[in-house]
Amino acid sequence: MTARVFLAGLVLATLSACAPQVPDSGRTVGFDNSVDAQRQREAALAQNPYRVPDTVLPPTGTPSPSSAEATAAETTRVLNETRSAGAVETTTLNGGVAPVQTNPTSVTSLDANNSAISDENNFDAVAGRQSIESDAARIANNKAQYEVVQPEALPTRSGDSQPNIVAFALETKHPKGQSVYARAGFGGESRAARNCASYASPDLAQIDFLQRGGPVRDRKGLDPDGDGYACSWDPAPFRKATQG
Repeated sequence: MTARVFLAGLVLATLSACAPQVPDSGRTVGFDNSVDAQRQREAALAQNPYRVPDTVLPPTGTPSPSSAEATAAETTRVLNETRSAGAVETTTLNGGVAPVQTNPTSVTSLDANNSAISDENNFDAVAGRQSIESDAARIANNKAQYEVVQPEALPTRSGDSQPNIVAFALETKHPKGQSVYARAGFGGESRAARNCASYASPDLAQIDFLQRGGPVRDRKGLDPDGDGYACSWDPAPFRKATQG
């Protein structure tokens, strides 16, 4: 019995000797966690002039600084301060005239008092001045001011021996290209091309053609097909002009 007790004690002593010792974490890093050390640290903090301020909670019923109500209130305060601070400076820069506040009331009064502002997009304002009857009256007034100018006959030229190609175009009835007058000779087309090139326009060619005996005679070969129209002159535009 004694031997067993002795062996059991020996085993316990051996196990306790082999068990690892748990280190004191506070002492390992250089901190003393004793009650006295903690009191000393608190006393040192109390004497430090640079203390961390205590957290102050807002009174009951005051919105949180991060809430929508607080943001709206702060925005309103800043806008009011900006208006009051800038009113004097803006008035000074504006020649002593206070600026117009852009709110619905001031805009309405500005539109009512300033006739230079266009209200063409305001249907109610325009409808009060215009109607179907007023439009009809305005159209009738415009028609009454119309002046119709009746066409008159062309003046007669006096002392001018130059042929009138307009009168010639209206006197003739056949179209361009229809042979009416006899033409003789060979190479009429090539000769007409050479001679027509010397005129600045077909009208001048026709005038010279009539002055030299045309349309019956063709002294310079300007009308090889015998239609009575020299070069590329055409009476059709003059006829259409008189027909309206």
